[in-house]
Formats: sequence, C-alpha cells, structure tokens
Amino acid sequence: MTTVTRDDPTDVQPTGGLLRHRDFRLLWAGQAVSSVGSNVTTVALPLVAVAVLDAGTFQVAVLTAAAWLPWLLIGLPAGAWVDRLPRRPVMVVCDLLCAAAFLSVPLAALLGRLTIAQLLVVALSAGAARVFFETADQVYLPVLLRPGQLPEGNAKLQATQTVSYVVGPGLAGLIAQLTGAVAALLLDALTFLLSAVFLLRIRTREPRVRRAERSRSLRRDITEGLRFVIRDPYLRVLTVFGAASNIGLTGYQAVLVVFLVRELRLEPGLVGALVGVMSAGGIIGALLATTVARRCGSARALLIAAALTGPPALLIPLAAPGVGLAWPALGGLLIGLGVAIGNVVKGAFRQTYTPHHLLGRVTVSMHLLNYGTIPLAAVLAGAIGARYGVGTAIVVMTAWLALTPLILFVGPIRRRRDLPAAPAAS
Repeated sequence: MTTVTRDDPTDVQPTGGLLRHRDFRLLWAGQAVSSVGSNVTTVALPLVAVAVLDAGTFQVAVLTAAAWLPWLLIGLPAGAWVDRLPRRPVMVVCDLLCAAAFLSVPLAALLGRLTIAQLLVVALSAGAARVFFETADQVYLPVLLRPGQLPEGNAKLQATQTVSYVVGPGLAGLIAQLTGAVAALLLDALTFLLSAVFLLRIRTREPRVRRAERSRSLRRDITEGLRFVIRDPYLRVLTVFGAASNIGLTGYQAVLVVFLVRELRLEPGLVGALVGVMSAGGIIGALLATTVARRCGSARALLIAAALTGPPALLIPLAAPGVGLAWPALGGLLIGLGVAIGNVVKGAFRQTYTPHHLLGRVTVSMHLLNYGTIPLAAVLAGAIGARYGVGTAIVVMTAWLALTPLILFVGPIRRRRDLPAAPAAS
C-alpha cells in the first residue's frame, strides 16, 4: 500500500496569503504561460490544418479528438504512476515534451514537409503529456497549500487559465493574420519552456512516497482509485455530469473554427477575437467562484454553475455575420462563467475530500470518463458536420449541452447546501 508522509503545512505556507507564497507564485506563473500557449494551439492548429493543408471538417475534428484520446488510452495507468512518482519532475518533463512537439510543426513547414499526419502526431503527443501533467498538478497543489487554502489556490489558477482562454485565441488569430498560423505554434513551444523553468525553481520538498508493499501491482492501484470513485455518491455524479457536458462542449468547439471560417467567412483575426470573447466569462467565474460557494454553499454553487453552462449554449447556433456575432459571444460568456465556477468548486472539493494517497488515481479515474468522452464527441461532431453540414453539428451539440444540468439532480448534491469535507466512511 502506498503511504505518504507529508511535511507540516506550516513549513510551506508563509503568512500573508498566497500572493506571498513564493512556490505557489512559481507554480502559478508556470501554469499561466503554458495555458496561454495551449490556448494558442486550440485556434492555431485548426487554422494550420484549414489554411495551410486545406483540411476538411472531419479532419479538423479528428485533430481535436487526437489531443484528448490519450485520456482513454493511458489515463488509468498514468494516475497510478503519478501516485508512485515525484510530481514536479513529471510536470517538467511534460513541459519539455510539449515544447519539442509544437516546435516540430514550424520546422516541418519550413522544410516543406508538413502533413496532416504530423499534426495528428503532435496533437497525440501533447495530449499524452497533458494527461501526466494535469494529474500530477492536481496532486502537487495540496503539497504546497494547506487544505483551507486550496479553494483560493484553485480559484487563482482557474482565473489565470480562463484569462488564457481569452488571450491565447486572440494571440493566435493576430499572429496568424500577420505572419501565418504556423508561426503561432512557435509561441506555444516557448511558453512550455518557460513553464519548465518556473517549476524547476520551486523549493518545497515533496512528500516521501514509501512503498509498503513492493509487490503491489499497477492493476491493484488502478482498481483502488476506480472503486473509490464508483462507490462515492458525490464523485460518481460529478464524473457523469462532467463526461456528459464535455460531449456538448467539445462537440461544438471541435467544429467552431470551421464554422466561423467557412460558413460565416470570418478572417482569422476575427475568429481568434471571437473565441477569446466567448471565453472571457471564465475570468469572472473564477474570480467569483469562492464567493459564490461561501455565500450560497458549495453544493448549490455547483447547481448554479451547471445552469449557466447548459441553456446558454442554445445562443451559439444563432451566430450570423455582423451583429449576429453577439449571440455566440453572449452564449460563450455565460458558458465560461459556469464552467469556471464549477471547476474551482469541484477541484477544491476533490483535493480536500479524497485521501491524499489516492488523489492521483481518483483524479485520473474521474478524468478518464470526463475527458474520455472528448475525442468521441469531436469525432461525432466532425461526422455530423461532414454529413449534414457544420451548422447542424453546432445545433446538435449545443442542444445536448443545454440538457446536461439535469444530471446533478440525480444524487445527493441537490439536497445539500455544502459538499461534505470527507467521505462518510471516514
């Protein structure tokens, strides 16, 4: 059995709040720059496929699917491995692998050898690194912070991430407009290198992970994490809700760039600006998340977040050139607001509620279903778009998303003001 010896939290948390916490600031800075780069990619990679390689709707959707497919392929063993390994080195290696992957695109383009196949390999490689990075990151944050500081820490990280949803696509569109979409991926590679530098400067000593049972199998570790999620009524319903909502979210996002470029005839700069505006609600949501959870209760905050994430999606198919762009902008703003509030509340709940020695496996077990639906949704949206038109794909996926909040009414969350601090068995 894996046991974790943790330092006294007072050893790693200076007084004065998280802005004075040196190691948290470094983690925050590293995530900020890599998030900007990742969100440059969400627009730049499809633009490279469409503008440089003349890819079709289905091919662009498959690119989105490839970035998330590793959660299905290696998600469960990744969680078990992260619970056995020091997390910060795992995160650094992932940053370096992502930098190399994205740097290969402009190099291949310069040599005249860029293909859709290479873009797929890049998306898969970066996706695999993301599996390990995000899992390690979820386990590493409670090492730096006290349990009571996790909501604030998650809120700050979520706020920065949602800022990147605005800045990244805007930068991608601007760079693509001025110098071409391929050049935007150079920025992405640089951000991952900067993230690795910030992580390497963190001083906090990680917990020592001791293996009480050296012969314990990876399969047993994986099963233990899965069993915890399946048996817990709160984690179980949050996992199902996340999986269902990601089908709608990813489905429309996978074909959104194609829709804006080919159906609405928007320039790359305007595409990046619109996607950035659609994501701007996440900034407000991340800033308000802890306040909403404190005043309304964490369980009720999840219901509010779900209501904001679902029905407003129906505004996106109303998009039209000119003033009609206000509809997807408003819908995206409200969706971003709800997603950010939900992510902050769920992240803090999972980190404090789950026994620390299980946290990596529980996190990746939830992500397996949450993120595992993403490649399937992207392929489905691409197939619908290729067969019936990209506009129809947008309508189908946003309609699905609008219905997903109903899932949270199945289970104990609807009856509570606040989520519990620990499992009932504890």
